[in-house]
Amino acid sequence: MSKTDSLYSTSRAVQSAFQFDQDVAEVFTDMISRSVPGYTLMLDVLGVLAEKIVKDGDTCYDIGCSLGASTLALRQNIDADNCTIIAVDSAAAMLERCEKVVERDNSKTPVSLVCEKAQNVAFSTMKLCSMNLTLQFIPQDERLSLLKNIAANTTEGGALFLSEKVVFDDTFKQGELTDLHHQFKKHQGYSDLEIAQKRQSIENVLIPETIEAHTQRLLDAGFSRVVLALQCFTFVGLIAYK
Repeated sequence: MSKTDSLYSTSRAVQSAFQFDQDVAEVFTDMISRSVPGYTLMLDVLGVLAEKIVKDGDTCYDIGCSLGASTLALRQNIDADNCTIIAVDSAAAMLERCEKVVERDNSKTPVSLVCEKAQNVAFSTMKLCSMNLTLQFIPQDERLSLLKNIAANTTEGGALFLSEKVVFDDTFKQGELTDLHHQFKKHQGYSDLEIAQKRQSIENVLIPETIEAHTQRLLDAGFSRVVLALQCFTFVGLIAYK
């Protein structure tokens, strides 16, 4: 069970950089559900996509699987036989909890857990890949090569589901959607102090980009079409088709 997220409730003179350590792992389910508007819908879209395109014998990847929510969205919606899900995360604390989450689920598709940086994964041929709020934590100069690797190993008719926090060139839109996101967090019970300190902690760790930048990079990586599947404030879900 996830604990209530109160990691930033105490005032600190200096904020340490955000990392997916044991403290975050213990509260992550609560943190992400109260911090990311539309998160449940992201999982629903991934599940619908898996149900639609994954066929018998296909392999799927969940890159940055954290505690396994996206892995379960894949696993519980794959309507095919002899499939495999490979769930990857570089944080051992997250993967340990993910293993327990997967063990409690009785869906038929087997899951292999891999503790590794996404940039170092030797991908096998895949039909569907999920990167749910993952790419934003990878250094910008390493994003294209990773996506090229994924695209090169995605079969024709396959896809990548990419959800990200984004920014906008339009200053009014950026300001308004940022304000609405902060109001969403307050609506979920976070204090102004918690919101401010979390923002300081994650700055320079989570590097967002525009929808246009993501779309062009996906095309440059080798995907043929990119569709904006959902948007909620500053969070989006993109489907890149091979």
